[in-house]
Amino acid sequence: MKRLTRAAALGAAAGTAASLAFAAPASADPDDDAFLAALNRADIPYANNNADLTAQLGERVCPMLVEPGKNFAQVATTVADNGINPGLAAFFTGIAINMYCPQMMGSIGNGTFLNMMQDDQGLSGLIRAPGLNGLPR
Repeated sequence: MKRLTRAAALGAAAGTAASLAFAAPASADPDDDAFLAALNRADIPYANNNADLTAQLGERVCPMLVEPGKNFAQVATTVADNGINPGLAAFFTGIAINMYCPQMMGSIGNGTFLNMMQDDQGLSGLIRAPGLNGLPR
C-alpha cells in the first residue's frame, strides 16, 4: 500500500510538472492580453510571429501619436516597418489606439487631437507640449 501511495504521488508530481511546462505563459498585463485577443479576432498576424514583440509595438502606438509632426499614417507606416503586414498596419494601429488610448479615437479622426492635448485631457502623465497655447480651438 505504501508503494502505491508513493507511486501515485510521483505520478501526480510528474503530471503537474508536465502541465506547467506546456501551459501558456501568463501575461503580466491584461491590456496586452486584450490587445492580442483583438488582433486574433481581426486575423492580424503577430509581428515576426512574436506575441511579446507585437504587444510592445501596440503599446508604442499612443506615444508615437504625440510625437511632434506625427500623424496616423506615419504611425501606421512605422507599424508596418516593424513586422506588421503593410495592408493591415492601419487596422493594427486603430486597434492599438482603441485598446491603449481610446480617448484619442475621435480626436484623431476629426482633427481635434492637439486641442485635447492643450486641454490636458490627453494621456495621463503627458506633459503639455510647448508652443500649443496659441492653437485655435
